[in-house]
Amino acid sequence: MRHEGSVTSLSWIPSEAVAGGTRLAFDAGFTHYDEPPPGDLGDIERLRATDRFRFANVLRAWIDVGDSGQITGSGYSGGGLMGSTMVKLGALRHRFLAIKLPDLQADPQPGGGWVRFVQTTGGRTGLPAPRRVRRRPYVQWQAPLVWTTLSLTLHADGRAEYALTAASRFPRHWVYGADGQLSHKSGLTDFRDWYRKSFGRHSPWGDEDSPALVTAVETELERSLSVQLMQGMAKPIVRRVKAGEVLARQGDPGTDVYLVLDGVLRVDRDGQRLAEYGPGAMLGERAHLEEGARTSTLVAVTACRVASAAASQFDRSALLELSRGHRREDIDPG
Repeated sequence: MRHEGSVTSLSWIPSEAVAGGTRLAFDAGFTHYDEPPPGDLGDIERLRATDRFRFANVLRAWIDVGDSGQITGSGYSGGGLMGSTMVKLGALRHRFLAIKLPDLQADPQPGGGWVRFVQTTGGRTGLPAPRRVRRRPYVQWQAPLVWTTLSLTLHADGRAEYALTAASRFPRHWVYGADGQLSHKSGLTDFRDWYRKSFGRHSPWGDEDSPALVTAVETELERSLSVQLMQGMAKPIVRRVKAGEVLARQGDPGTDVYLVLDGVLRVDRDGQRLAEYGPGAMLGERAHLEEGARTSTLVAVTACRVASAAASQFDRSALLELSRGHRREDIDPG
């Protein structure tokens, strides 16, 4: 009997993720940010044709299982898909194709009734960019490297487990299971670090990889409310929060809700760590629904970008539903 499995990552550039002088090229329309990929993967080639991602890692693998339940064979299929970057200058348009580097597929690792597959894909982004170097001419035009590393474990009984184990610090990486549903996200983008370092040996094709900070995907309700927050009549306040900084403190007054744009926030209550939330999570609704005081403390685990807006602009029933989803046996981000 043959068992097959798959896991896919899509990588894209969200709004507000680019820093420094490079941001001017995005804001001026010279190049563009990306719309978030869909929650349901669907036809990945269609997504590529419509410029919905910068690159994708498609890890597919199989195992053969004999009548005795022993694994008799295994192998890879799938690989990396590179997108492109559209550049506009007035009426002129040009599409820069990304340069794909060889896929890195580790030898299948057998275990007790399972086999693990690990695949790294990526390459050079489509648009060359200047960076400082120590030797003449002191500036080099070369696109940084992007990549993700996925693992897929197939069991003899048909079960499959997967993970995003490492990735470049830019852009954003989303992970989809075999059912095509979005399941996890990279929790942090760091444009400056990536722009400076993601060359040569500082990559899986050299001698380094970057562990990925992964968070669970937000709910459909949070996605709907986040669109309302970012595109509503009242412009949200976007702020940067340093790692270790307190965003909201238990007991303090406040009725704004928070949307995590980038990074990871931790929820503390009465000095106890309760949960961590990543991009797409909406927090802080209980203070508005109850007595107007924060019921939990929100602390930045990593450097974060957070948008906030008055909770009063949202439908109360939606906030009540959001609060119920956060409770988890009285674990609530308040």
